Amino acid sequence: MAEEIVNRVAQSKLKVIDLEEFYPDGKRILFDIKDWLFEGLVLREKDFRASVSAHDWSQYRDCYVALYCSTDAIVPDWAYMLISMQLQGIAQLTVIGSLEHLESIVYTSIVSELDTSIYKDMPVIIKGCAHKPVPANALVLLSQKLKPIAKSIMYGEACSSVPLFKRKKV
Repeated sequence: MAEEIVNRVAQSKLKVIDLEEFYPDGKRILFDIKDWLFEGLVLREKDFRASVSAHDWSQYRDCYVALYCSTDAIVPDWAYMLISMQLQGIAQLTVIGSLEHLESIVYTSIVSELDTSIYKDMPVIIKGCAHKPVPANALVLLSQKLKPIAKSIMYGEACSSVPLFKRKKV
């Protein structure tokens, strides 16, 4: 007679945190301002302001927008600020930088607001192998937030985790 298979992970006190579960819906857009620069390199204020005014900003509703310039132009800070003001109240979030930087900022907010009290004195696994872009910075921030309260912290999957921290017994 075959022995019953028991899922010891499900029966343990082990808590798994999957940051992918917190991934907010919304299209991610990399917005290159080079097309609004003279020859892609020079910002002419009057022309730039005209481009900003004429642009259809409604297409970014509920999106996450990363502003950048793909050329070696020197772009004054106010140019990005002007665009961000147009996106305020339309886009979920607007930042300057890459899509990776955008995700890092999104997850910084998620981790800072995460209620970690349920992990007090518990062994915790921060799940790896995400299908959505969970930035490494989010994993670092989460591990730092958990260290003061968790009994232990591991990274990976329950079947193959890497130990990161174990509180010393007092």
